[in-house]
Amino acid sequence: MHIPDGFIPLWQCAIYYVILIIALYFSLQWARKNLDERTVPLLAVLAAGIFAIMSVNVALPPGISGHMMGGALVAIVFCAPEAAIIIFTLVLLVQGLFFADGGITVLGANVINMGIIGGFAGLYSFKALRKPIGKIPAIFIAGWLSIFLAAIAATLELAWAGTFPLNLGLITMGLYNAIIGILEGFLTVIVILGLEKVRPDLLAWNREKKIVDLKSESNEAKSK
Repeated sequence: MHIPDGFIPLWQCAIYYVILIIALYFSLQWARKNLDERTVPLLAVLAAGIFAIMSVNVALPPGISGHMMGGALVAIVFCAPEAAIIIFTLVLLVQGLFFADGGITVLGANVINMGIIGGFAGLYSFKALRKPIGKIPAIFIAGWLSIFLAAIAATLELAWAGTFPLNLGLITMGLYNAIIGILEGFLTVIVILGLEKVRPDLLAWNREKKIVDLKSESNEAKSK
């Protein structure tokens, strides 16, 4: 999933950086409003976990890597893709600087794929599917879809850069990451259900539900 330095022309890298800067601006605005003494440690723990799972790479042609990601996990836990954008920017920056995994010139592209696309796809597919098919299947599909779409985005970027043929890239990246996505889906389900059992207050949708319930109780009390 990590695109290395040199695989994308610098002028294209600049476009991805502009998108990343805009996304980071709004993500930091979200962080100022929503992160507190309870959720900041959770963000740090998830970042450490994502760093670990992304360090277990499977080599894929054309010279890039496949691995589990965690974008849907973060976005669902916080009910915000902004959290995924912040985490992946930090994790990919450290990996690019100190572990030769990915790179600095392609940081924008990699964050777009894993943080922005992975986060948005994971959260909003979960929201769309939660009521029709149930929470657990929705979480699983969100995890699977987030990594699959991120891989397709990376393929399109490499094809636009002229690094690899589009058709072969779609087949290779799509097939491998569809398989890796099964593990991603199970991981996302396990972590979220574990959090819900041990610390349900850390899941954003539980906090939002509590606020709605309190408002309803307040309105009922006023009506009486």
